[in-house]
Amino acid sequence: MGDGVFHDEVEIEDFEFDEETETYYYPCPCGDRFEITQEDLENGEDVASCPSCSLVVRVIYDQDLFMKGEVVEALPRKQLEVL
Repeated sequence: MGDGVFHDEVEIEDFEFDEETETYYYPCPCGDRFEITQEDLENGEDVASCPSCSLVVRVIYDQDLFMKGEVVEALPRKQLEVL
């Protein structure tokens, strides 16, 4: 969505989460629902689209809370001093 035309901006807390599909849903004016997956959010995506119409909303959320458990090992202090 390079043109930046959003129907609305919606907080992630206002979405309904379906644990089975790991997808967040929010009601669309057309009667269907905007949807965005947890994986999309983990990848930094912030656009939820409606499968029935052309409307999209920007999802307002803290990406840090959706980062996968990718742990970056810290170097031991001795190695840091050498660098």
